[in-house]
Amino acid sequence: MRSGSGGHSTAIDVPEADGRSASSKGKLAPGMVAAAPLPSPAGWAKGVAIFDLIFRICAMVAALGAAAAMGTSQESLPFFTQFFQFQAQYDDIPTFQFFVVSMAIVAGYLLLSLPFSIVCIVRPRASGPRFLLLILDLIALTLATGAGGAAAAIVYLAHNGNANTNWLAICQQFGNFCQRISGAVVGSFLAVALLAMIVVLSGIALRGV
Repeated sequence: MRSGSGGHSTAIDVPEADGRSASSKGKLAPGMVAAAPLPSPAGWAKGVAIFDLIFRICAMVAALGAAAAMGTSQESLPFFTQFFQFQAQYDDIPTFQFFVVSMAIVAGYLLLSLPFSIVCIVRPRASGPRFLLLILDLIALTLATGAGGAAAAIVYLAHNGNANTNWLAICQQFGNFCQRISGAVVGSFLAVALLAMIVVLSGIALRGV
């Protein structure tokens, strides 16, 4: 700013308003990075509970399908004699009976556990229902693994036999029967894998609660 009188002028320096200082108040210093907001523990636990419900439904369908496939496996050969009729059905082998009962129990348990899984979605911070489901899931996993493993051993003998004990392979004659029991065993192993994932998810969720 300049003011003049009698030909003389005086220069007055007025500092300019630094607009950048006002605009830079909300900015971070160079080299600093803004921290991202951490996810809410409740939201994370709710996501785990949703996956738990999905896996639970899939495991229930797999266990029920395995029990149904094994329980309806039956085949009769087109030839027979006066005293014998050649047929194969699941209740001829006690292991297959155990398989059907076990997988039906697992499927029934998974159906009854769905309301508790929904409670874990509504109340993701509740540890009581999760702990109860974890214990019961471990029992169901053990039962399904035992039934599937025992049935798999019999299915292997049906396909390949055992020369040391003179057990003949029957799948060359009873092809449809062997296909159904093999599919049932595959379904049981799928249910076991899903139950294992459910147990892992429950453990992770309980640790985060």
